Amino acid sequence: MIFLQLFLQFFKTGLFSVGGGLATLPFLYEMSNNTGWFTHSDVADMIAVSESTPGAIGINMATFAGYLTSGVPGGIVATIGLAAPSVIIIIIISKLLSQFKDNKYVERAFYGLRPASIAMISAAGINVARIALVHLGALDEGGNILDFFNLPAIVLAVILFTASKKLKWHPIIFIAISALVGIVFHFGGV
Repeated sequence: MIFLQLFLQFFKTGLFSVGGGLATLPFLYEMSNNTGWFTHSDVADMIAVSESTPGAIGINMATFAGYLTSGVPGGIVATIGLAAPSVIIIIIISKLLSQFKDNKYVERAFYGLRPASIAMISAAGINVARIALVHLGALDEGGNILDFFNLPAIVLAVILFTASKKLKWHPIIFIAISALVGIVFHFGGV
């Protein structure tokens, strides 16, 4: 039964996550809240692993989430579920391409979908930043305002963001640097 649930959850995600792999994040957070298969912290790990491994981010995250839920078979089922809507839609569109090419309703739909995908990706980015850059429970514990911020992570994020804009190195270099710094300085309090 878990495999059918995984397939259906990821089929829905693949069907409605317009805008690329990061657009799957709101669906993953919803799955986390509704099913308990993984935590929001696990989603942050999924992003890190998916960004640093070859392949499409959405597919990598589906595989990771399915694996966390039900091992290798779960990873396979979740991946197939996420990819199936795209395959079906592409087959249908390829059959009807000439009708879609200049259709004003299709053009208008995509005009509306672009800002929606930006909003979904931005919301997901804010959730990731919240998990990675602040300690949500720090203020509840009576600490001072500086305890709320994960200052080492913020400093690393600012340095890497600035360096990526100025140095134009390959993203793998920045990922490797981030992993090394995390290992050396034990970010996240682990």
